[in-house]
Formats: sequence, structure tokens, C-alpha cells
Amino acid sequence: MNVFIWGGFILLILILLALDLGVFHRKNKEIKTKEAVIWTIIWIVISLIFNVFIYYLYENNLFGFAGEMQGKEAALNFFTGYLIEKSLSVDNIFVIAMIFAYFSVPLKYQHRLLFWGILGALILRAIMIIVGAALMEKFFWISYVFGALLLFSAIKMLTARHDSVEPYKNPVVKLFKRFYPVSDDFADGKFFTRIDGKKAASLLFIVLLIVETTDVMFAIDSIPAIFAVTTDSFIVFSSNVFAILGLRSLYFVLASVMDKFRYLKISLVFVLAFIGVKMILLHHFKIPIQVSLSIIAGILFIGIGASIWAGKRDTAKLKSPLNKETE
Repeated sequence: MNVFIWGGFILLILILLALDLGVFHRKNKEIKTKEAVIWTIIWIVISLIFNVFIYYLYENNLFGFAGEMQGKEAALNFFTGYLIEKSLSVDNIFVIAMIFAYFSVPLKYQHRLLFWGILGALILRAIMIIVGAALMEKFFWISYVFGALLLFSAIKMLTARHDSVEPYKNPVVKLFKRFYPVSDDFADGKFFTRIDGKKAASLLFIVLLIVETTDVMFAIDSIPAIFAVTTDSFIVFSSNVFAILGLRSLYFVLASVMDKFRYLKISLVFVLAFIGVKMILLHHFKIPIQVSLSIIAGILFIGIGASIWAGKRDTAKLKSPLNKETE
């Protein structure tokens, strides 16, 4: 572990987060689709630039960083991990949209809420990655456990219904409400307020708590998935971080059009299943990273393409003269 590289990376992330909330989004405001698309592109470009840095870091052993792989392999591992995390976050976005709709969270508070939710997610995932890397290094059989977990997650994703989200049944929220008073309003975008002179959590804080615990559940799927690509802690963590950093803007792009990607969820099921099988076979047959990236990208492309085709077919049916005559 190179302290200089890790320290520099963490400092970079803190600077990016400070610029995001402290400079570009200081005020609570509604994020328009055009602005969200621009920010989504910006985060993707930053991630790709960092991917180039990963290549040179491992290829040339910059700053004395003793990587065990060559630059090309490291860059492919980062990009594959980034693609997996970005893809799986789509299902996370759908659940967050359901939570926001359940509580009727005003649009002007949603960006700030997602910012702090993602900041907490970065800390929690860092802990999970450290633990996961230690388990992978110490116990060879943990890859079978992770593989089985991913296959179970694929089945769960296939059968789960997000329209039945019941946030107040969240055990963390129920425990919190037993020990701390909770307001029934958003307190002008503040996480804490006062009730009869006593400090209390606002409804916005309860939503944040639910978003955080929901992300932990998704991390249980996504982190083992990246360990199937590589066990290099720096690549696992950095690819995870950059995928999550763009989650806020991606949410505002996709939340309103999720119904147009009807087959994307099926694609994610197959991605999880493939990675689960890859993890189980880790000690017996290593699937080349180029093959893995091609399969994952192909599955996602088919899902997106099928969704677009189905949408155009439905639009054509609505415009059909036969339908007009029926009306």
C-alpha cells in the first residue's frame, strides 16, 4: 500500500466533492435535465481521465507504486469495475426515486440529500472493500461465498418489486425513532430542527438514513462483483468511487425515464449472474478481462437496445391508423 498514492487519491476526491457542493451547488435548487446531462458527461470524462492515469501508474510504476499488473490490464480492470458499478447503480437509482416519491421530497432538496448520502456511501464502501480484500487474501473459499451471493442477488433482482417500498419498516429508522425525536417536515432543507425547544431530526434526515442503509444493501452486491474482476484494492476502491460520484447527476437524468428502459433490469440480472459464475470459477478457470468486459458490455447493449426498440414499437402502435379507428 502506497500512502502517497492513497492519500493523493482521497485528497482529489475531497476536492471534487468540495467543488461540487461548495461552489457549483451551494444553494438548494431543482436540477434540470440539461444540467444533469452535462454533469453526467463531466463525471464520465473525469473517470476516463483517471483511467488513463491508472494505465501510466501501473505501467511505469509512478511514485514507487508497485502494482502487480501491467498498465493495460490495470486500465481494463478499472474500466470494467467502473462499468459494473455504474450499471448496478441504475437499480439503486430506481429505489431512491421510489423513496423520494414516498416522502414527497421537494426537488430543490434532492441534490443536497444525494450528496450527503453518497459521501456516507463512500465511507461505508471503503470499510467494506478493506474487509472484503482482507477476506479474499486470507480465505480462498470466500470467492465461492461471494459468487453464491451474487447469484442469489441476481435471482432477488429478478423477482423483487420496487413499487412496494415501505421505508418506515427500515429497522435502522425504527431503532433511531425509539431514541431520538423526529419532525414531520423538511425543516427548510436542514437535517436537524427543534420541537418545543428540544433538538430533533427532520424528515430530510430520515430520508438520508434510508438512502444510506439502502446503499449498503446494494454495496453487498456490487463490491463482490468488482472483486470478481480484480482483487487490487486501489482499483476496486477508485472504480467504485468514480462510479458513485456521478450517481447524483445520473439520478436526475434517469429517474424520470426509467420506464423507458424496461429490459435494462433483465440485463443487470444476467450481468450479476455472469459475474457470480466468474467468481465461483476464480480458482479453476480465469476468464480474461477482455472477454469479461466484452460480455458485460454486450449484455448491457442488448438490454438498452431492446428497450429502445420496444419503445419505438409501442409509439408506432399508438400512431397506427388502426388504433385511431378503434378510438
